[in-house]
Amino acid sequence: MSSKKIVFSGVQPTGNLHLGNYLGALKNFVSLQKEMNCIYCVVDLHAITIFQKPRQLEDNVLETTATFLASGLNPEKSIIFNQSSVSGHAELAWILNCVSRIGWLNRMTQFKDKAGSDKEKASVGLYIYPNLMAADILLYKATHVPVGADQKQHLELSRDIAQKFNKDFNCENFFPLPEPLIHKNISRVMSLRDGTKKMSKSEDSDYSRINLKDSADEIKKKIKKAKSDSEPIPSDIKSLQNKPEALNLLNIYSELTKNSIEKIISEMAGKEYSNLKTKLTEVLINEITPVGKEIQKLLKEKSYLKNILKKGTEKANIIAEENLKNIREKIGLI
Repeated sequence: MSSKKIVFSGVQPTGNLHLGNYLGALKNFVSLQKEMNCIYCVVDLHAITIFQKPRQLEDNVLETTATFLASGLNPEKSIIFNQSSVSGHAELAWILNCVSRIGWLNRMTQFKDKAGSDKEKASVGLYIYPNLMAADILLYKATHVPVGADQKQHLELSRDIAQKFNKDFNCENFFPLPEPLIHKNISRVMSLRDGTKKMSKSEDSDYSRINLKDSADEIKKKIKKAKSDSEPIPSDIKSLQNKPEALNLLNIYSELTKNSIEKIISEMAGKEYSNLKTKLTEVLINEITPVGKEIQKLLKEKSYLKNILKKGTEKANIIAEENLKNIREKIGLI
């Protein structure tokens, strides 16, 4: 790869990605590939920190790959592959397990959230997966990582691990300290049923989210039933601070139309939320249904998707093996 900035990001193959994934990550991925060297990974090793049905995991890896392509990622411009196909991720993760400190992992708030109240029953993998995330990034000496607010702590851990490795093995600047790329234009996309929670596949009600494979009719029904507010749209954003569902709909419309939230509120002030929902439904259908149709089309071409991953693996392996060779030498591994 050239000396341009190197971007790494991974997406877990959970299946059926939604509007939050699209606006919060995928659209940004597409923009980044125009100006940087981008490596986008389907992180299947991260997925198995919680038990996955084998056949379903395989299907989800292919669906995530299809979603990458349908959203506009170009395998000629970006490296697209699945994590487990490059053994260097697991090898470097073990090395970094021996560099990282238990105290650092104990501070990771996401483990506490995901493990729940009975953390003794959580897998060891779920506990140490931030070290694997660091390995994902450092294996390619990535300089930048697109992150949301909830992942920033893990990137900080990656920087701590990189610094300690560089110091322990007397190799200053061997690993670059990856910088966060935070997409500033979009607020987090929240649930259509509860504006205090992120839009998520794990929420029971399918009406809480817009899935990328939803039909026009499904999108229309979900926006119609989405929580908003009984009062007209106010003229200033401060009045929306205690109305998270209403603010969420305005934020989504703002991002899709590429207009500032202030401009949207100014144009909509005094109107009923039914007016906003009509307009939002229209732009969602125009933006999302072509992506969904392309995903469905690509899922019928599994051999094509597997070939994309195979070619991406070959490209990723070249970089990974060269870096691992140097890492082994630094440590003293023969």
